[in-house]
Amino acid sequence: MPSLPAYAQETYGDNKAAGHYLTTRGIRLYYETYGQGEPLLMLHINGGSINVFTYQIPFFAKNYKVIAVDSRAHGKTEDRKDSLTFEMMADDFNALLDSLHLDSCYVIGWSDGGISGLLLALRHPDKVKKLVVSGPNLWPDTTGLQPFIFHWLEHMADSMRRLTPTPTLKNDLKIVELDLKEPHMTLRQLEAIQCPTLVMGGDHDAIPSYHLWQIAQHIPQSNLWIVPNSGHFVAIYKQNYFNAVVSDFFRTPFHKIEGMGMLH
Repeated sequence: MPSLPAYAQETYGDNKAAGHYLTTRGIRLYYETYGQGEPLLMLHINGGSINVFTYQIPFFAKNYKVIAVDSRAHGKTEDRKDSLTFEMMADDFNALLDSLHLDSCYVIGWSDGGISGLLLALRHPDKVKKLVVSGPNLWPDTTGLQPFIFHWLEHMADSMRRLTPTPTLKNDLKIVELDLKEPHMTLRQLEAIQCPTLVMGGDHDAIPSYHLWQIAQHIPQSNLWIVPNSGHFVAIYKQNYFNAVVSDFFRTPFHKIEGMGMLH
């Protein structure tokens, strides 16, 4: 991983000064806030936490009020229940925005966070002003994920099931199985998303480029950015490009290119 720039030395995800808990929907949802301005919600990857946005939080906190969240069953947001769905996570984030009295916000969702971002835009459309999703998928099979990655997750889950089921292991298995069992969205559903959306991913992403193209094609106001020479971790290994492109997308009014405009 690249070394952190001088302005990114905070311990994101474990910052007592910035950290808060919201008791909602049977859990204590942990989140951190940084900066001032229009609200920007950041939703992390499967198995990750707030600190995966180490390169984004300080950059965007210069112009936005960043709200970075540990998803249900991740990081400091404990959830000992057996069930876990992306719909539950999306509704958690909606409850957080309600608690902060926010009518709408910008959203960056990476991987599983992107799935939750799409569902937030579908289930609570007024809450999302603009949406960026990096490496999401719509269904859990070898067309929604690269076959190698899907089978790797299967082997990981099989191995975990053979171990003594401690509380930590049960939680870890639950979040691995989440990506093997979910999500279950359709391309037709995406046509209901009302907000401008930037769909992105690496050209060697764990999510096939064709699947990302399908997602972008079915969101009415969408842009697609396939990042060359990159895998699933665009936000880390291409952080300067990621931050610049996302910042420009948020600042610039959405313009649909069609008709003769496609020749420009």
